[in-house]
Amino acid sequence: MLDPAWVEAHHTEFDVYHLHFGFDAQSPDELRALIRALRRHGKPLVQTVHDLRNPHHLDPGPHDAALDVLIPAADRLITLTRGAADEIERRWSRTARVLPHPHVVEEPELSMPRPPHDGFVVGVHAKSIRPNMRPLSVIHALAEIIEQLPDASLRVDIHTETGNPDAYAYAPHTLEALRSLADDGLIDLRIHDYFDDTQLWDYLRSLDLSVLPYAFGTHSGWLEACYDLGTAVAAPDCGYYAQQRPCFSYHMEDDGPDADTLRSAVLRARHENPAPRARPEARAAEREQIAAAHRALYEEVLR
Repeated sequence: MLDPAWVEAHHTEFDVYHLHFGFDAQSPDELRALIRALRRHGKPLVQTVHDLRNPHHLDPGPHDAALDVLIPAADRLITLTRGAADEIERRWSRTARVLPHPHVVEEPELSMPRPPHDGFVVGVHAKSIRPNMRPLSVIHALAEIIEQLPDASLRVDIHTETGNPDAYAYAPHTLEALRSLADDGLIDLRIHDYFDDTQLWDYLRSLDLSVLPYAFGTHSGWLEACYDLGTAVAAPDCGYYAQQRPCFSYHMEDDGPDADTLRSAVLRARHENPAPRARPEARAAEREQIAAAHRALYEEVLR
């Protein structure tokens, strides 16, 4: 759908082109060609700006170049937080409509009670170690914090492919370090394939606190899922996570977390446990409002 040829072939089948993700591999020239194709056929472009800094790119340059094409060209812009909207105004002199992210977890899981468990469980999911992640430094800092809390434990999850020499995500040194921490009894290490949705919701419900080990980023769908399920989140102070949903913030440097602010986030989460949880009826109403706002915006650009 990012290919101008797709627009040429399908322009009679849609009214508005709404872009969220997927343009990482497109060059600025290819995006300009896409916009020209949309203009030729009178199709408005709406963009929801989720990422002002791409979590999959160490170098922000390519994503900035893409946004430099898309944001000035869009007929309407949406983003998730006031801070992101202010940054868009600052960088491109464009106004973005702020609409929150709708719930990620669907019923019946959205209303499902959290299963009881002993102690205070802190989790870090390293996934396949995206470029914006600093899992080892965060886990080492957390292990020291958790060791001083007699009722707390630290669960660390990571994807199997990080141990596959043929995989892009191969990270033998990280796995070796995690196994060493597990052997010392400092972490509960789980190495597994990607969770499906049900497994992911069960995993998040098993945690009291999910710590996001991000060095950069903007918004988080993971944070939304945790809010849906009643799992507290400790998020770094980069990006606009703290404006998105209730969470505990800590300071992250390029090479790892500030230990004092991370400790404060963990202790506050433990003191305030259980975490705030989205009310299903409020989330349903919010989703209706978001849908209505999108419809009104589409009708506006079509006029």
